[in-house]
Amino acid sequence: MENLHILFWLVKDISWCMIWKTLGIIMVFPTLSIALLITWRTRGIKAELAHNLAIVFWISANSYWMMSEFFGFDTVPIGTITDGKHLAIIPFSIGLFILLYYYIVQKPRETREDQVATL
Repeated sequence: MENLHILFWLVKDISWCMIWKTLGIIMVFPTLSIALLITWRTRGIKAELAHNLAIVFWISANSYWMMSEFFGFDTVPIGTITDGKHLAIIPFSIGLFILLYYYIVQKPRETREDQVATL
């Protein structure tokens, strides 16, 4: 399933690159759906959950950015500090913060618990 996910993701991004709007938009759904399914299936393993959640937010941000360019609101000002495509920073940042939490808080906690368990 992960290999199929990569295929869908590549087709989506190639469609974006080639400005094939319909195919690009259609490919968001299987790409994001499989990412969500993989995340759900790995939810019991904290490292996998964190990384797969980050991927879900990455695909979401990437898809939003693609659609902002397809529909022409990528350069539309939103407020005084950003434009349409830059709102993709929100899901990108959520994914980044999930990984930062995992590596700064969760992983060290797991390492300490493993060390205590082996003593």
